[in-house]
Amino acid sequence: MKSDIHPEYVESVISCACGNSWETRSTQAAMHVEVCSNCHPFFTGEQRIVDTAGRVERFRRRYAKAEQQQGTDPGAAEASTE
Repeated sequence: MKSDIHPEYVESVISCACGNSWETRSTQAAMHVEVCSNCHPFFTGEQRIVDTAGRVERFRRRYAKAEQQQGTDPGAAEASTE
């Protein structure tokens, strides 16, 4: 096995956006995460949407447009009566 090819394995502090932090060992000295087991909806039992890129809101807008088009489309009403 080659020597001196592995990264340095040091004590690391991981901190979450909720304020929780813990120590472990890693190749990086410090890491920051957005969600941990103390604030993740699965572990807390809360119904909360974790959306950092606006994807949920974009989906809701698109879904609302589709519902409006179905309700105002005269061809859809004719197709359902036949």
